Amino acid sequence: MSNLKVVIIEDEPLAVERLQLLLHQYDASIEILAILDSIEDTVLWFQQQRLPDLVLLDIHLSDGQSFDIFQHVHIPTPIIFTTAYDQYAIQAFKVNSIDYLLKPISATDLATSIRKYQALRQPVAIPDWQEVLGNLPTTTQKYRHRFLVKIGGKMFFKVVDDIAYFYADDKIVYMITNDAKKFIVEYTLEQLDALLDPALFFRISRKFIVKFAAIVEMRTYSSNRLKLYLQPTSPVEAIVSRDRVADFKRRAEL
Repeated sequence: MSNLKVVIIEDEPLAVERLQLLLHQYDASIEILAILDSIEDTVLWFQQQRLPDLVLLDIHLSDGQSFDIFQHVHIPTPIIFTTAYDQYAIQAFKVNSIDYLLKPISATDLATSIRKYQALRQPVAIPDWQEVLGNLPTTTQKYRHRFLVKIGGKMFFKVVDDIAYFYADDKIVYMITNDAKKFIVEYTLEQLDALLDPALFFRISRKFIVKFAAIVEMRTYSSNRLKLYLQPTSPVEAIVSRDRVADFKRRAEL
C-alpha cells in the first residue's frame, strides 16, 4: 500500500532499526511519522498530532506498560503489538489491535500483519480475533528442549527426553541421562529449575532436580521426607526436602 503512515512506539534502538528496515522492505513509500519510546511522549504526540494509519506498539516501554497510554488518550488507529511476551494478547485485543507479533519479528510476520491491515481498512471491517488468538503459542513460558554438553574438545546436544535428572556436587552440576551417562553442565540448579518444564521435572532439594519419569519407587524417610529410587540409579541419595514434599506429591499426581 502506498503512502501508508506509521508510528513506531518502541524503546529498544535495535528493535526500532529492524522495524524501519522491515517496513521499507515491504514498501519503500511507507512514511514513518514518529518514533516514540515512552508512555509520556506517546500521549503527548497523539494529543498534538494527526492520527497515523497504523501503529506498531511494544508493550514494555521505558516508563511502564504501553496499555497505560490508553488511559490518557484515545487512539482509534489500528495497532500491531510487537513484544517478546505472549501473555498480554487478550488485553491487547481490547485496544483496537489487529495483530500481535512476538519478537524477534520476521519480514514474513510483519508483511502478513500489514496485509491484514489492508484487508481491514474498510471502516466496517471487524478483526477476526479468534483467528489471531489461534495463531498464538499456547504457553507463556518456553522451556528448554535440549542442552549443550561437552566431552573433551567435543560438544553435542542432549534432548530433554534423554535426561533423567541433575544433581550438584561440590559446586559442579551433573546431568545424568537415561542410559546412565554423566555430563557436566554449565548451569546452576537455580537456572535449570527455570529452564525445565515443571510438568516433567521437579527440584526436590537444593542439590537435586529429578524427572518424574525417572522415579521407580518412593519411600518415607526421616523427618517427614521422601527418598526416591531412580532409574538409572543415582550416585547420591535423592531425598525430597521436608518443605517440598507436599508440593512434590501434588505435582507428581498431575
